[in-house]
Amino acid sequence: MGVNISMSAKSKPDDVEPTTEADTRLGADVSFPFDRMTVEQFRKRFPRARWSEARQAWFVPGPTASRRFTRWLAELEAEADAFADAKGRDAFEFDPIASVYLELGRAGFRISTPYSRTVVEKLREIPFSRWDSDLKLWQVPFRSYRELKDQWPEIEEAARRNEPKQRRRRAEERKGTEQEAKSKARSTERKRRRYPVNIDKLPPLARVVAIQYGLVVFEEITGELVEPEVVGEFYPGATDGHVWGIWRKPTLEELVQAWPSKTPVADGAEWWQPTIQELRPARRAASRKTREQ
Repeated sequence: MGVNISMSAKSKPDDVEPTTEADTRLGADVSFPFDRMTVEQFRKRFPRARWSEARQAWFVPGPTASRRFTRWLAELEAEADAFADAKGRDAFEFDPIASVYLELGRAGFRISTPYSRTVVEKLREIPFSRWDSDLKLWQVPFRSYRELKDQWPEIEEAARRNEPKQRRRRAEERKGTEQEAKSKARSTERKRRRYPVNIDKLPPLARVVAIQYGLVVFEEITGELVEPEVVGEFYPGATDGHVWGIWRKPTLEELVQAWPSKTPVADGAEWWQPTIQELRPARRAASRKTREQ
């Protein structure tokens, strides 16, 4: 709910008749999205509040007006959350998810799966979901059951695919194959933490940018020319006009201070200013890592 509160030592509503001298001096202008039921509850809780057409806000008189309004708003939100949770619980009982990866908790669902990037991405899309670092599982409140239900087929499939037994089976099947050799070569190349950049369009140093690996900070442009015939498999766009840039992972502070781009990424871009959609999950991951250290 979008809410605005402004305190004024001399605010006086257009159409309220003060009953004390303090009422003419102290109060708060508050506003919230119009809803008939909410307005009725508001007027019942604050019978002396009056609407100001000039300021397009309600005036609540009294020196503690802002605090009283904020407390009432919190009570409303708690009631709404409780109703949404009850509705979600009912929906689950009517059409449950039966899975070894999900169990009921006191306040919602507990989800524990083998690690999978797909699982993490899907759970992050669910409103109010959170990672519980103490229990090492995901918590999703009952109110988010509809969204969880929609995402569950992909979550379950990814979880089963990443069971240790399944991963070992796939690893055995890859042994000695060209696929395994390429996978090891890609891993070795990434550990070198270098990236080809066009000599005519170099990325800024000491600033968060996005590349095919994710969000990074370039520390140095070495000037060493890239050999496309050697690394072309890892970097298809590399040419004789590229040099190596050395990168590292950004810190939480750098991610928080990074300014998101408001324009879409250009086709074929080798590096770009990250968007808010790229920054948010990176900030959350860095924040969790910082707390766990």
